[in-house]
Amino acid sequence: MNCEERNRLLAGGELDRDDLWPKIDEYESRRYQFRWEFGLESLPEEPGLISVRGPRQYGKSTWLEFKLLDTVEKYGAGSCFILNGDEIYSHEEFENKILGLEAAYPKKAKVKRLFIDEITSIQNWEKVIKRMIDGGRLRDVLIVTTGSNASDLRRGAERLPGRKGRLARNDYVFLPIAYREYLYTVRGEIGTRKDDDLFGYLLSGGSPLAMHELGYDEHLNESFLNLVKDWLVGDIVSSGRSRTFLMNLMRRIYEHGASTVSYTKLAREAGLANNSAALDYIEKLADLYCLLPAMQWDHVGNIRLAKKPSKMHFINLAVAMAFHPSSPRYLHEVRNMKGREKAAIYEWAVAQELWRRMNLNNQRQNKRQVWAEDLAYWASGEHEIDFVTPDGRFFEVKAGPASAMEFAWFEGIFPKGKLTVICDTPFESRAVKGVTLHQFLLGEPSELYYDEDKYKVITYSAATR
Repeated sequence: MNCEERNRLLAGGELDRDDLWPKIDEYESRRYQFRWEFGLESLPEEPGLISVRGPRQYGKSTWLEFKLLDTVEKYGAGSCFILNGDEIYSHEEFENKILGLEAAYPKKAKVKRLFIDEITSIQNWEKVIKRMIDGGRLRDVLIVTTGSNASDLRRGAERLPGRKGRLARNDYVFLPIAYREYLYTVRGEIGTRKDDDLFGYLLSGGSPLAMHELGYDEHLNESFLNLVKDWLVGDIVSSGRSRTFLMNLMRRIYEHGASTVSYTKLAREAGLANNSAALDYIEKLADLYCLLPAMQWDHVGNIRLAKKPSKMHFINLAVAMAFHPSSPRYLHEVRNMKGREKAAIYEWAVAQELWRRMNLNNQRQNKRQVWAEDLAYWASGEHEIDFVTPDGRFFEVKAGPASAMEFAWFEGIFPKGKLTVICDTPFESRAVKGVTLHQFLLGEPSELYYDEDKYKVITYSAATR
């Protein structure tokens, strides 16, 4: 059913049709039904503009459809309508559709909402919104948009000063499903061996669709991986960049893994013209919420050293798995990773989780979105720490055993600091604490409700079976 037919039914209050809610119907038919948590629990009644950003295949369209249903059930027929950017081919068509919908809102409607899915597929969408608001239209409407491209949404927001309403926050990042929610929902049903839940999470990357597939087949289907690849490559190519150079660059990122690398070296190895060309591709991957380049942090001057080599962290493990040279599809293939390959996956898992936590915390407190400069690493001639956060926390990743003795130097350099080491052998000293990756991923508190008795049994069995 296209949006025109759906809006006709919404205007008439004809809600009792399964084809009106395809995403909800698909969600409710799945074995596992995960809950999202990204700081936007309920929509405001006030007008304005809300932009929800995030990679594809993480549930934005399903979340939006639930909000559409909530709105029409609470505020009545004609209180909300929907558009899909993937079905609109020009900004002229976009404007005409909005004009048609604006006339359909009841005059006495307490709340008016317009949901626009994948708005970044519409070229110059922000100009249309700006022109209509300046012309006195849409000023009493809450516009809720989703998109998978941060640069388009950021540019659009910057071109709409004073036109986003008086909302407490306008921009949100749609985050991966948390490990805690994943573990609670699958209830130890993925795999049969110790830590299979963990490897399932690493393989799925926090994508609800991938987690659902793992629950049935214990491996990722090519259909999901092709969706991820097609989205990423398609967006890169449509922006005027080269598929060949993208694939060359991705291969070099995997080769360097958890090590540092300069943009000049990446450019040379990938066949790009110069370091600026490499930076351009990396920034595009960052805007698509796939990659986060972490700069070196100078603790004396408290600055990021942009001219030093960076660490290229995947913050979308689904993308990392889809393009991985060894093509992992099954739990045992992730479980059996060794050496540099295992170290890179563990480090990227920590990067994704730190990025997720920082964004969630900022969105709850109405702080700005997390960008590349917010996550750094520290290095001296003798030592290195993988992650340094803006609030002064330190994290080191060891894909194997570790002990407090290895980090006896830490307190001498950072006398007030606390270091968390993610490793296979938990330990604790005055300034350094070792935890497993399972324990680290579970460490963030959640505002979602959990049955604590059942939750303790699940987390315990997953860690020990």
